[in-house]
Formats: sequence, structure tokens, C-alpha cells
Amino acid sequence: MGSKTATFVILAIYVAMMVGIGFYTSKRTKSTNDFMLGGRSVGSWLTAFSYGTTYFSAVVFIGYAGQFGWSYGVSATWVGIGNAIIGSLIPFFLLGRRTRLMTNHLGAKTMPEYFEHRFDSQSLKTASALIVFIFLIPYTASVYNGLSRLFGMVFDLGENGGTIIIILMAVLSAIYVTLGGYKATALNDFFQGIIMLIGIATVVFLTVNKKNGLASAIDGLNLISDNSTPANTLGSLFGPDPINLFGVVLLTSLGTWGLPQMVQKFYAIKDENAIKKGAVISTLFAIVVAGGSYFMGGFVRLYCTLNENETGKAFIETVNGKPVFDTMVPALIQEALPNMLIGLIVVLVLSASLSTLSSLVLTSSSTLTNDLIKPRVKNFDDKKQMLTIRIFIAVFLVISVIIACNKNASISTLMSYSWGALSGAFLGPFMYGLFLKKASVASVWASLCTGIGITVIHMMLFSMNISAFSGIRQAVIDLNCPLNLLSPINAGAFAMIISIIIVPLVSSFTKSPKKEVVENAFSSLN
Repeated sequence: MGSKTATFVILAIYVAMMVGIGFYTSKRTKSTNDFMLGGRSVGSWLTAFSYGTTYFSAVVFIGYAGQFGWSYGVSATWVGIGNAIIGSLIPFFLLGRRTRLMTNHLGAKTMPEYFEHRFDSQSLKTASALIVFIFLIPYTASVYNGLSRLFGMVFDLGENGGTIIIILMAVLSAIYVTLGGYKATALNDFFQGIIMLIGIATVVFLTVNKKNGLASAIDGLNLISDNSTPANTLGSLFGPDPINLFGVVLLTSLGTWGLPQMVQKFYAIKDENAIKKGAVISTLFAIVVAGGSYFMGGFVRLYCTLNENETGKAFIETVNGKPVFDTMVPALIQEALPNMLIGLIVVLVLSASLSTLSSLVLTSSSTLTNDLIKPRVKNFDDKKQMLTIRIFIAVFLVISVIIACNKNASISTLMSYSWGALSGAFLGPFMYGLFLKKASVASVWASLCTGIGITVIHMMLFSMNISAFSGIRQAVIDLNCPLNLLSPINAGAFAMIISIIIVPLVSSFTKSPKKEVVENAFSSLN
């Protein structure tokens, strides 16, 4: 059996399993509470794997691992460690219990609904629902983009092949999410997580082994240098650019605290014991999957080159003088792995991506239906609500596919703007809403405006190539600041920090919600 035939067989088995789980859970999904939150009865293992598989997708494995591995070498592994500690362990212990108790007490199924009941503001619910729907789209598009890169490499699909793969993956994710809702995604996430653990461990071992072991591979990295990368830095502990590396750690780790598709896992978890177990499981999962991905990405320069005449490495094309980072990990895989194992990696990336996609589309469509449509339609019963959610799943996926088919936007750029906007808007309000009784409606609005404002302004100035702003862009370049101000990653990290600062600051001189509203919310924590 040839490698492509083996890959098709593995894919067919995988797809059949995903659809089968969708049909299995559809019989146990009787209400919107079941569809959106699994009846708030999901155990520790399913929650932890669902959290981890939602966290890590083709964006990490294909986009970020390639880009940051190229830029920072093996020190990119710090991003994975940050994801495990800051992005997984701490939010489970810090936010998990309070989120579960307060949202359950308030009857909140989504983050916008939480804002409505916690801060007694219908307008906050409406605004945050629109933000969720709009800014989850580029994140979804980035996942599709990563999938199309890998499938295009494996199957030689040509110029239009990536588009076909994007459409097929959209259809597959729509099928099992539409059938079973949250229960289907959680159960699928568990099986997909197991595939990811096995796949990442295999790729890391083979990547290092192909270069004669870890010590030899790091020695090889330390010999590489160019205008922006001094020798003996790519194999060092903190790499050639620790300041901007810290920005990456911050965006990809702290960002989970304010992302609706991540914190919603705490809404659905069964009890406090499940939270404690889930914290440990999700952290170990992140160390293997995220740590392994970034560690593997740290060796892309041993497998890829920008010099067309250099032998023994895959030639990476450039656009406007910059390497196409999204092609690096697929090239590494092709160089480092035997052909018969390519199918495993395809299923690995597909598992990571579909689990993330299912959470994104479910979060977005549920939020739009529950928080925008339901309050404005009379006699909107469970049956109508579930039908509407399923319709919006299709709408959301169609828009995401259209964006993903535009190859000019890199995977990391799409994800950075999505995370920066969402977590920059929601992190402070969500976290302080759980802990700070004085948190005010005005402070939430301030965070929403600054998070979205920073993201949109940065997009217009530095990513949309608007000629009117070329002078500003050049002035920023001329500053030669050690912190890369053009980076959407650093813009997102900055938006998150502002959100954490602005909520208590504005709350200190603005009016809190009514006392009975606040006391009702916090009574659940006693």
C-alpha cells in the first residue's frame, strides 16, 4: 500500500469515527442547554481534553511553530511552557470554580449572557455578542489556512486544491457539531486529543533523530546566522530576541483567560473535583502538545532554507522579502518523516484543527442566537433556537471559508488579531467580574472599546497596506524599537495588558451595578 493510499484509509476511518460520534450524541441532545453546554455535566477528562484541543490547532502546529521556530530557535519552546502554565494550569485553578458557580447561578450559557446578568446591562450583551461573532471568524479562517497548507503538500493538490480541502473540512466540522452540539465536540475532542499526543511525540522524536540526536541538532542550529540572527543564539536558552519572545508567550498564554470558546469549558464542567483533575490533565496535555510543537518548530532552519542553491534543505519562497512561514512545518515533515507516517501527521493536524473549529463555530453561533436573536423574537422555544444555531453554524463557516481562501493573510496574523481583539476586550471584564464587586459597567465598556480599538487601528496602520498610512508605518520602522511595534502579536499582548489595568482603574471612579445585582452574583460563591 502506497503512502497516499494509506493516508486516505486513515482519513476515511477518522472521518467515519467523527460522524459516528455526531450521530451517537445527537440522540442525547434534547435541549439548548444540552446542545450548548452538554447539560453542565461534563467530566474532568473530557473537559481537559476539550480545553486543550480547542487551544491547540493547525495554527500552532503549522503557523506558529514554523514562524517562531524560525525566529527564535529552540527557545520557542518557552511559548509551549507558557501555554501549559499560564494558559492551562492557572486559569483552571483561578477561574474554573468561580466561573462554573457564578454562570450556573446566573443561568448564563455564553460570555455575553454572563456580562448581561453580572453587570445588569442588555447593551453589553449585544455588543459583546457581535464582537464574538466577528472576531472568531479570522481565527477560524487561520485554522482552515493551516489545514490547506498541509493537505496541499501531502497530496500535491495544485493551486485550487487547498480551497477544496477547506470546503470539505468546513462540511465535516459542520456535520458533527450540528448533530450533537457540545457533547459531540467534547467526545470527539477526547479521541482527537489522544491522536495529537501520539502524533506530536512521534514528530518530535523523528525531527531530532534525523539530525543525529538532540546535541547534534542544537549544535547545527548554533552554526546558523544571518543579519537578524547572531550565531550561537538559535540553540540557546532564550534565543536571539527574548523581548519579542515574551510578547508571544503573553499573547498565546494569557489570551485564554478572556477567550469565550476557552472559558466556556468551565461553564459545562460537572463539579469542583473535576476542575482540579482537569487542571492537571490539561497542563500535561499542553506540555506535550504545545511544548512539543514549538520544540519541533525550533529545528525548521535545519530543514528549510531561503537560499535556493543550498542543498539538503527545502527551499522556502519569500513574499515581499519575507519567508512564507506557513510552509515551513509542512516542509520539515516532508524532509524528516518516512512517507508511511505522513498519514499520521495529516490526522494529527486534522484532529487538532477540527476540535478547535467545532468549539469556535459552536461558540459563535450559540452566542449570536442566544444573545442577539432570542431576546428579540417572541415564542422562541428550544426547537427554534437549536434550528437557528445550526443555521448560523453554516453562515459562520461560509464566511470563514471565504477569508481562508485568501492566501495573502498569514496564519499567525489572522490568529493574533482574533485573540488580541477578543481577549483584549473580554479578559479584564470577565476576570474582575468574578472577583471584584466594584467592577463597573463603564469599566467593561472601556475594555471593550480599547481592545477592539487597538486591534482595528493596528490592522489599518500596519496590515492592510493602506497607502495613506505608509508614512506612519515607515516612521515606526525608523524608530528601530527593540519591541516590534509592527507585530500583531505584540499589539494583541498590549491590548490584554490594557484590559487588566483599565477595569479596576475605571471602576475606582465610576458607579458599580445595583447592590442587589452584585450580591446575587456573588452569593453563588459562598
